[in-house]
Amino acid sequence: MYFEQFYLTCLSHASYMIGSEGEAAVVDPQRDVDIYLKAANEQNLKITHIFETHLHADFVSGHKELAARTGAKIYIGAQAQAQFPHVPLTDGFEIKIGAVRIHALETPGHTPESVCLVLTDADKSAQPHAVLTGDTLFIGDVGRPDLSRTHTPSELAGLLYDSLHKKLMTLPDAVMVYPAHGAGSLCGRAMRAERSSTIGTERLTNYALQIRSREEFVAQLTANLPARPEYFLEDAEINRSGAATLTELPPLPKLSPAELQALLDHGANVLDVCAGDVFAAAHVPGSINIALSGQFASWAGGILGIHSKPVLIGESDAQIEEARLRLARVGIEELRGYLDGGMAMWESAGLPVAKTAQISAQELSQKLRAGSWSAADVLDVRREGEWQAGHIADVPCRALDTFPQRLPAIDRSRPVAVHCKSGYRSIIACSLLERAGHRNVVDVVGGFDAWHAAGFAEVAEHLAKA
Repeated sequence: MYFEQFYLTCLSHASYMIGSEGEAAVVDPQRDVDIYLKAANEQNLKITHIFETHLHADFVSGHKELAARTGAKIYIGAQAQAQFPHVPLTDGFEIKIGAVRIHALETPGHTPESVCLVLTDADKSAQPHAVLTGDTLFIGDVGRPDLSRTHTPSELAGLLYDSLHKKLMTLPDAVMVYPAHGAGSLCGRAMRAERSSTIGTERLTNYALQIRSREEFVAQLTANLPARPEYFLEDAEINRSGAATLTELPPLPKLSPAELQALLDHGANVLDVCAGDVFAAAHVPGSINIALSGQFASWAGGILGIHSKPVLIGESDAQIEEARLRLARVGIEELRGYLDGGMAMWESAGLPVAKTAQISAQELSQKLRAGSWSAADVLDVRREGEWQAGHIADVPCRALDTFPQRLPAIDRSRPVAVHCKSGYRSIIACSLLERAGHRNVVDVVGGFDAWHAAGFAEVAEHLAKA
């Protein structure tokens, strides 16, 4: 059996290819599908089957394009109500690809149509070798239960408990677990960094599998869920019908500084994809910074939404093309264009240039100790779990995820020092505050990681640390 995991870091997304005796199946493909065609060609395989473990909400899938380019059949859970030609998956459905048997388990919970795929390689053993768990079971976590228009979170959490204990936990401990997402994805809360595990390991270490009663499981799974990006439900609907091919996207218009200024004057979204320190040094006033170096696509979808029609600013044409591809992966297809020549052209046109002040963790500590700044002048934009693990005393959590719904209420006459874990999210937050008219925004370089590394005082929930 040929088996390969394809991991897309910016979306924390894992897809898979299984091959045997000249045939191959792709599971949960990303939108740009050339990587699977290339791998199949290298392995002398023909892609004949495409599986979706559920209607993905955090990215646009490439199943429709991959099927069009290979002639492969698409398989998806019977409850998906998919609007493209497909084979509905129900409990017990099986196909063979050479010596490999793929057996479907209906595992509703993350979504009503979720399925898991059990793989058995007859050349090696009659026992199952692996299970592709989609978003039902992650490494150290399980799927969030609030991504359905038809079921309440409590209903889905109850179904998820049943799917885990009546289906997945009946598999042998040695069975390998391969999920559709890893750490950083908003489809769960506490995923570990590993990209595979075993049923036995998850049985012993996964917090959700230690919850013995169905009622307590439902209570815990529906409490303190992270903010759900608005684009999630829209992406699921795109995947229900199947996305257009990437080749159908029109050329991206080049914009002069004057044209960009005119769009800004009419409220256009301007997305600067440069590194945070580059943005801080010089940027177009009113632009939003989401650097390509991090989980760019997820944050762009969550902050801007898929109908935002942004203008891009980057340091090179290659950077612009990469940004466009990543935006398309989450459904942001309609762009107004990009600033031809980037910031160099903007500055040469004599147009205003904004800067974001930056300070180190040491400087922040000095200001707090001297009393010139207080905890009210600091904004922690990490997620609640990160904040609970350790934070600056008296500084509340205002997760960046919540900014699209409502910006934090801060004193505009005072400086505000914004920090996250390492600095990626804080510069996004600074740019959003600046766009809203805040003029005393300061980015903390290195974030809480730098604060912690310097040994400065912090508190972790109820435990003080000097």
